[in-house]
Amino acid sequence: MRWIYLSPHLDDAALCAGGWIYDQTRAGIPVEIWTIMCGFPKTKKLSPFAEYLHNQWGMKTARQVVSGRRIEDKHAAEVLGAKARHFDFLDCIYRQGQNGDWLYFSIFVEPLPGEADLPDRIASAISARLKPDDELVCQLGVGSHVDHVTVRRAAERLGRPLHFVADIPYLFDYPAQLKPKTAGMKKKVERVGRSGLRAWKEAVLAYQSQIPMLFKSPARARKALQEYCSNAGGVPFWRK
Repeated sequence: MRWIYLSPHLDDAALCAGGWIYDQTRAGIPVEIWTIMCGFPKTKKLSPFAEYLHNQWGMKTARQVVSGRRIEDKHAAEVLGAKARHFDFLDCIYRQGQNGDWLYFSIFVEPLPGEADLPDRIASAISARLKPDDELVCQLGVGSHVDHVTVRRAAERLGRPLHFVADIPYLFDYPAQLKPKTAGMKKKVERVGRSGLRAWKEAVLAYQSQIPMLFKSPARARKALQEYCSNAGGVPFWRK
């Protein structure tokens, strides 16, 4: 039996549940992190929004960003003892409509009607790789990042039981969204050991390109994870 963590981007699974992933793999449980939105755009053009984010990350081209972040992800997965698998759907900052117009100029928006088929396409890609006894973990969509919401919708189309985790660090900025996102669900907290917490921090810091934007500094990243784990008593999961 594998545990499959559906990660919208190349960092989300480690951010949300890295400590528990480490403890699972140390206990001999096979864990895979499937990152959905990490494909290579066909065009070299960038939207103004993508250019802004690239500048924040210290990278120029989309190929450089995706390649660099995939390397970071493999490193983080190794720290956690998990296997990384990368899908080819595009991050929202690279997606274009049929007329070539850029679709998104913010990440905290509802999925556009023109992408109504995207969750179904993602669900099909996931389903083709699943085994009958796989356990699936998905982010709740706290913060309402368009890609997180889209991946949750895709996961819910699979018709399988799901474990949900809170979206870190968006939970810190949008705590009021947790209650409606978990309405009707049962909560279970998995306690994370000391070595798991250390590995969690190390794995998150492997995403060097993202730390300045997400946490400002490595020290703040460590502190945020420490406080989250301590306050929650580990990694909280929810099930319907």
